Amino acid sequence: MPEAPTDDPYGGRRPTSHERQAGQPWDASYVDGPAPWDLGEPQPAVLRLVDEGVFAGAILDAGCGTGTHTLHLAALGLDVLGVDVAETALAIAREQAAERAVDARFATADALHLGALGRGFDTVLDCGLFHAFDGDERRAYVASLASVVRPGGKVYVLCFSDAGPEACGPHPVGWEELSAAFERGGGWSVVSVRPERLQTRFAPQGVPAWLAVVERT
Repeated sequence: MPEAPTDDPYGGRRPTSHERQAGQPWDASYVDGPAPWDLGEPQPAVLRLVDEGVFAGAILDAGCGTGTHTLHLAALGLDVLGVDVAETALAIAREQAAERAVDARFATADALHLGALGRGFDTVLDCGLFHAFDGDERRAYVASLASVVRPGGKVYVLCFSDAGPEACGPHPVGWEELSAAFERGGGWSVVSVRPERLQTRFAPQGVPAWLAVVERT
């Protein structure tokens, strides 16, 4: 007999802490217009990383949303895959790739189970994903990254900071908390964690953030 239809908006996965807090799946954020974090253009901090030439080899854009950074990197001729659980966001990303004639690739994937992609990466960009997870999810996420990042590969994490009165986000992150998430996981070396700004639609001037560079050993 055919399977009964399902109304599960989470596609069989356990909702993340952010989704439970919001009372809706990530996908819903993209249905009625741009999400609060979707600028429609690359984050200045990411553009600075591009200028520094840090993106190399096989690149993963984890939690790519509507693909802003994936499209930018692909337009530079880099080998990049954007992944997200939000199908609406990925549909928008693919439409933009077609409109711009950019050879960008996207896939539906759960950031907590990246091993299901079946491939390895040399560079990972996490722009605004880490801070969406609570403590237990962060441990699962770091383990998930470990399953796909090759030895010597680097992860660049841009996330909300808990420093100062401007701190915001579902789970703003402390410096020690960010470092510890990788150090406790084993097989990682935290290269640097420096203050940055992360822009949003509600704070175009940016809010306090961390930019962490972590290497897979």
